[in-house]
Amino acid sequence: MAIHQRLQQKLLQRLSPQQIQLMKLLQVPTASLETRIKEELEENPALELEPERFEEKDNTGDEFDTAEETTDDATTADSYEDDSVSDYIQDDDDEADYKLRDTNYPEFSEEREHPIRSGTSFYDLLTDQLHLLNLDNTQQTIAEQVVGSIDEDGYLRRDTSAMVDDLAFRQNVIVSEADVEAVIEMIQQFDPPGVAARNLQECLLLQLKRKEQIDPLDGIAITILTNYFDEFSRKHYDKIQKAISISEDEMRGVIQVVTRLNPKPGGESPDDSQELNYVVPDFFIYNIGGKLELTLNSRNAPELRISEGYRDMLRDYEKGAKKDKRQKEAVLFIKQKIDAAKWFIDAIQQRQQTLLLTMQAILEHQQNFFMSGDESDLRPMILKDVAAATGLDISTVSRVANSKYVQTEFGTYRLKFFFNEALTTDTGEEVSTREVKRILSDLIAGEDKKNPVSDERLTELLQEKGYEIARRTVAKYREQLMIPVARLRREL
Repeated sequence: MAIHQRLQQKLLQRLSPQQIQLMKLLQVPTASLETRIKEELEENPALELEPERFEEKDNTGDEFDTAEETTDDATTADSYEDDSVSDYIQDDDDEADYKLRDTNYPEFSEEREHPIRSGTSFYDLLTDQLHLLNLDNTQQTIAEQVVGSIDEDGYLRRDTSAMVDDLAFRQNVIVSEADVEAVIEMIQQFDPPGVAARNLQECLLLQLKRKEQIDPLDGIAITILTNYFDEFSRKHYDKIQKAISISEDEMRGVIQVVTRLNPKPGGESPDDSQELNYVVPDFFIYNIGGKLELTLNSRNAPELRISEGYRDMLRDYEKGAKKDKRQKEAVLFIKQKIDAAKWFIDAIQQRQQTLLLTMQAILEHQQNFFMSGDESDLRPMILKDVAAATGLDISTVSRVANSKYVQTEFGTYRLKFFFNEALTTDTGEEVSTREVKRILSDLIAGEDKKNPVSDERLTELLQEKGYEIARRTVAKYREQLMIPVARLRREL
């Protein structure tokens, strides 16, 4: 019997709770920061909002001095056995006066109004129509199951057998697949047309068959979608023309009929249950007299401080002569909450500083773009470039760039927009891949739709313009632009 020994060495990095908290805060966009702060205020009573002040004091504290104060995550009650509370009851002006809002950005005292959507949701619309049917109790239960299985696009993607099982095991209703199919056919007559279809083919056919007057082109379209759907979706129009003996004009008319149909019937109805997503910029860049100025948007972050009530309790404890076990436990709790509050305030400070540091590096690297707004002025830039300029870790830069936006005079952009790889021209000059994609998109937009340009020809055209690029790279960029292959771009 052979005995195998293996020596394995692992390098592990343990992060303190404060570091983990900072990493999480870096990923939070400005729109969600207020919610995160409210959660912390509810969890930690030692943390409270700073009262409104008319005079602002200068904050000269070093925002990164807290690194020496962080403790290991193995901190226990033993760390608080010292009865001294002097470090906790003194008023730290730097912490108390720290403002989360940027003084360079104008304040808005008025209440902000957010538009909301009104109307009937998609599922309410289906339910209202369901009540108009004359159904028995079993059919009503089946219909509610079917409507509940329809997704937001209006499709019924669940198998009939699965719905039969759900009705049997969850609602104790024994039905057959034929019973469910009969109810589905009823619901497929609901508005909007095409609802409750199992796939795109059925969705389009339901809409065509619902027309009050079916003209010859509609009839041809029904035949094609019924028997030649795969060929139609792959744009093999010549095969279809030969198979059913129709002219090119008729084929062109069928294409127009089908393209007017709605592939997502569920998307027609407004849905109150879905919130509208509003882009809240995290940064503002202003061009003032030819000089770019960067400002951090911190309007959603209120001023924070350590609770004076908690400090008063510690002062009373220090003045008291008798200190029993219950008082010591209370003091231990207060110290822990105050430490947690300090850590959170420090994390917010470091978050703001890190955001500004990262965005300033992006601004300096892409200064030409921020001055002109022309995508051709974008320079190649990767996370490593920003990390080298700021001294931050690449993972930290990645967290900052994630879900963050900057507002410029040319529009609002995601920070990820400015990160792109480099491509070398025939002259040795490095250009942004975004510029190459823009040229590629322009070439495809200007092509003859009856004879689309292949990837090989696109490669040749780009090389003629001086861009040394391979065919597989052209195909990759085309896919990233969500542009289909030449065969699928062909039109009659």
